[in-house]
Formats: sequence, structure tokens, C-alpha cells
Amino acid sequence: MSEKNKLIHQGKLIALHKEEVPLANGKHTFFDIVKHPGGAVIAALNDQNEICLLKQWRHAVQESIWELPAGCLEPNEEPMVTAQRELEEEAGVTASDWVDLGRIIPSPGFSNEVLYLFAASDLQQGQTNLDEAEQLEAHWLPLENAFEMLHTGEIDDAKTLACMLRLQGFLANKN
Repeated sequence: MSEKNKLIHQGKLIALHKEEVPLANGKHTFFDIVKHPGGAVIAALNDQNEICLLKQWRHAVQESIWELPAGCLEPNEEPMVTAQRELEEEAGVTASDWVDLGRIIPSPGFSNEVLYLFAASDLQQGQTNLDEAEQLEAHWLPLENAFEMLHTGEIDDAKTLACMLRLQGFLANKN
């Protein structure tokens, strides 16, 4: 890797690069870029019109926050496969009906991370399989209560906000 593009740190999940970027005026600048494998986010709805929200401890912000089930893509893994795996691992359910809700780019100013959003329904019991470091509890809340939590700020996780807003639009257009 050249001095123009330098690996600063390689972690278990992310890599931090310093990249030289040419500017239109002929000069250049440097950007620190976090390389991330991407992930999948799942809005799972059961037959009682309840959505699965996780109360998950996040060390980076030093608090437990409400999130939808989600996880990182494995190398060469399709986002749908990630979504299916993560839903069962974190929520303990599998789904027969899947809807692609699009993608988001959460932090394009410094990261190449892309998150793929899905809605899942027609749920069956599965088996949880949490990673050693995951500290979370799955809760099934009435969908209307969860949407209210978006608007009151009780849910402030960006990927969860985006996926639930896409879900709300999908459900509105479905009826």
C-alpha cells in the first residue's frame, strides 16, 4: 500500500485507512476512512402485529439502547443470508416472508459501510445463538408503540430509525 493510501489499523471488524484524495483545484487532501463489511437490519413482525426490538448494551455509548436485530455481512455473504442468520441468532425466530426495504449509508463522511434493510414476517420458532460479547434481550412490542418510540426519541439508533421508517412506508403503501 502506498503512502497515498495507508492502512493505519486493522481490527477484527473494521480497518482504518488514510487515503489521499485529489481535489478539483489540483491539490489534494487526506481522509481517514473506516472500511466496514456492511450489514443487514431486520424489522420482524409476528402475527400479533408486534415487532422485535432488542435492548442491547453498547459499550461505545455506555448504555443499553433499543435496536432491531442486525449483524455484519460475512465475506462474500449475500445481505439476505446475513439477515436470516442474524434474525434467528438474536431474536430466536425464522421467517418465511421477506421484503427488501432498500439500503442506507449511515456515515458516508468517514465510512464505506452499507446497511441492507429487510422486513420479515410469517415467523416460526428458531434458536438463539448469541456471540460471547452480545448483551441483549429480545422484546416483542406492539408495532404502534414502537413507532411512538421513534417519535419520542426513545429509539435513537440510526439503523433502527431508518429501517422502521422504511417499514412504515411499506406498510402504508401495502394497504
